[in-house]
Amino acid sequence: MKFYVCIKQVPDVYAPLQIKDGKLIQDADRNVLNAYDASALEEALVLKEEHGGEVEVVLVGPEKGAETLRKGLAMGADKGTHIVTNGDSDNDSYVYANVLASFFKDKEYDFISCGKQSQDSDAGLTGSMLADLLNLPYVTNAVGLTFDNGSLTVKRQGDAGQEIITLPSPGLVTCSNDMNEPRIPSLKGIMQSKRKPVETISVSDLELDESIKPKTKILSFEEKSMREPGKKYEGEPEEIAREVAQLLDTEENLI
Repeated sequence: MKFYVCIKQVPDVYAPLQIKDGKLIQDADRNVLNAYDASALEEALVLKEEHGGEVEVVLVGPEKGAETLRKGLAMGADKGTHIVTNGDSDNDSYVYANVLASFFKDKEYDFISCGKQSQDSDAGLTGSMLADLLNLPYVTNAVGLTFDNGSLTVKRQGDAGQEIITLPSPGLVTCSNDMNEPRIPSLKGIMQSKRKPVETISVSDLELDESIKPKTKILSFEEKSMREPGKKYEGEPEEIAREVAQLLDTEENLI
């Protein structure tokens, strides 16, 4: 079983940051493996340990992303590929998906997995776009995976409950960070990661169509507005219920 896991380096959401003049300023240059991708990698490693096979991590991002790629190898991935970019379009799902599609077009694999979204933009579009570009069947928001007879049984979190879907090979799945607790690399894993093969290529080597340009642009950042305080009702339950119903009907027009 050949598993490719797409991972991304993102700013540490717990690091100090501030917004000034519409720009996001990180006081500490701390970057981490995207939590959703870490769960996708963990699940692929579990399946490899149960059924055998190979897991390769693929990272699209600037040169400093190499340290995050090495973490994926330290967790247990067998090899890695770093597609180096200049960082200008790393948060645009359309460009990101096209870069990955160009990379995968001549690769053989059973499954590709991604985090369902990334912590920096939370767009959650790359996996679906990539599946469409590669003409692959796909399942999103997986919270559990099992492998049997060449296909994946995917437990996904839907709007009204959990769903069970069979995903044939080759296919693509995007993973929730609720599906597992990603392992912490051991000292042995960290030492072994230094000897694992890593291929580094430039995004220009993929010969992307020049018409592929970012579809989104960040204009500015701003603080999240404070919510208005809630209203507290006191009195008898029947009286409170009438007041709330009248409020919803006359002021909010919800009834």
